[in-house]
Amino acid sequence: MTPSTPSAVIRPFTVAIPDADIEDLKQRLARTRWPDRETVPDWSQGVRLANAQSLISYWEREYDWRRFESQLNSFPQFLTEIDGVDIHFIHVKSKNANAMPLILTHGWPSSIVEFLKLIGPLTDPVAFGGDIEDSFDVVVPSLPGVGFSGKPTETGWTVSRIASAWVELMKRLGYEHWAAQGGDWGAVVTTALGALQPEGLLGIHLNTPYAVPAQIPSTLSPEERYAVETIALYGGELGGSSHLQGTKPETVGFALADSPAGQAAWIYEKFQSKTDNQGLAEDALSIDDMLDEISLYWFTNSGASSGRIYWENKSASLAGPKLSLPVAVTVFPRDIPRLPRGWIEDTYSNLIHYGEADRGGHFAAFEEPEILISEIRTGLRSLRL
Repeated sequence: MTPSTPSAVIRPFTVAIPDADIEDLKQRLARTRWPDRETVPDWSQGVRLANAQSLISYWEREYDWRRFESQLNSFPQFLTEIDGVDIHFIHVKSKNANAMPLILTHGWPSSIVEFLKLIGPLTDPVAFGGDIEDSFDVVVPSLPGVGFSGKPTETGWTVSRIASAWVELMKRLGYEHWAAQGGDWGAVVTTALGALQPEGLLGIHLNTPYAVPAQIPSTLSPEERYAVETIALYGGELGGSSHLQGTKPETVGFALADSPAGQAAWIYEKFQSKTDNQGLAEDALSIDDMLDEISLYWFTNSGASSGRIYWENKSASLAGPKLSLPVAVTVFPRDIPRLPRGWIEDTYSNLIHYGEADRGGHFAAFEEPEILISEIRTGLRSLRL
């Protein structure tokens, strides 16, 4: 499965944010105009003022972008134009010639940041206490409009189009057989890959299964009732950003492009509401991890362009297509929505692995990288040639 020499259309890439951009960020943060304090004692109105002020203060005075930039540049990064858009990706090959190629797709408000802790253990499992037979070549692209990928200048970038771009990417890298993994929108793209069933795709792993029945049963088990409740939460109380980005992503983008504090609050609230925490996102993620993500969105001005995935896929359903190719699924307890095993088995006729993690939420790669690594290894092990 060793890939051939990369095509000349694949160009090396290095992150280099100008000093002036970093200074501009600090000046903007220092001039933040704060909203009035919330009128409730919880997060039901959104980000609490005191928590936001603490995060922004750290971002302005203590956070070190150059630390993260150096970490990011320790991985081989590339750009390649596919379907008129530059796609940025990390590509790390295993020393094991029989490694399985694996493409990892992030969601929103996620990015390649969330997969960085997975790359070493997946490509070099022996160095992390694993078996050489579980080696992967890892490809981590940035979705169009996110991070260092180009921003589409036309409509039509549906998840199916992104999936087709991923097929072309793996072909350009010389891979004849490969697997795919994703959560959140990354799972939607990975599911679209499963529906396409391109030549060479061995199977997929999802940590966000889209397997809601077209018709919800009239009589529900406790697990199904919980699923219905979390679906309602996903589309209701926690669905504000999805609704706004699905209807007016450019209007949202104006606010996010001009205010780093606004960009931070937009993402911070998602980490608070969808991670496995005791009330604060900081219970599940470090402040530096969150600000690495937020800073990437800020420096690349991805507020509007990243949100358009909701607008482009307004007809997308939590049901998703029924798939016949091999599918592995891992369910995390605090994911929203969280679906029962029966629905998952009904949707994926060739379910090769079903795992239930004992902790973790919607951002599995970020929150619980070790669990996700183990589940990817186990879930895709039977597909190795």
